[in-house]
Amino acid sequence: MTYPEELLYTRDHEWILINEEIAVIGITDFAQKELGDIVYLDISSLDEIVEREKVFGTIEAVKTVSDLFMPMTGKVIEVNQKVLAQPELINKDPYGDGWLVKINITRKNEKEHLLNSQQYKELIGA
Repeated sequence: MTYPEELLYTRDHEWILINEEIAVIGITDFAQKELGDIVYLDISSLDEIVEREKVFGTIEAVKTVSDLFMPMTGKVIEVNQKVLAQPELINKDPYGDGWLVKINITRKNEKEHLLNSQQYKELIGA
C-alpha cells in the first residue's frame, strides 16, 4: 500500500491534497482495500459548504456502505464525474483518477487536525 508524502490524511481514511485555496479529496489505499470492490458512489454535496468531519457522500462496496467525511471545511466545487460513472477507479487508482471531490477551503487553520504520511501509517499499523 502507498501513502504519498505530499498528501495529508484523516483518521477516517480520507486523503487531501491542498493547493492554496483549493483541495482535492479522496479515500486512501488502505480504505479502498478494506472496502473491497467499490460499486457505487453518492456525492450530492456539490455547491454546498460541508463542515470538517461532516458527511459529504457515501461509498458502496459489494459488502458495505460507508460515509465519506470532509477533512477540512469547504465548498464542494467539483465532483469527479469519471469516478461516479466508474467507481472501480477508486480501487485501481485511489490517489489519481479515483479522487472524489474538489473543495474551496474556507478554514485553513483546520489543517492542524490532519495527519502526515508517517502519522497515518502509524494509525493503520503499516
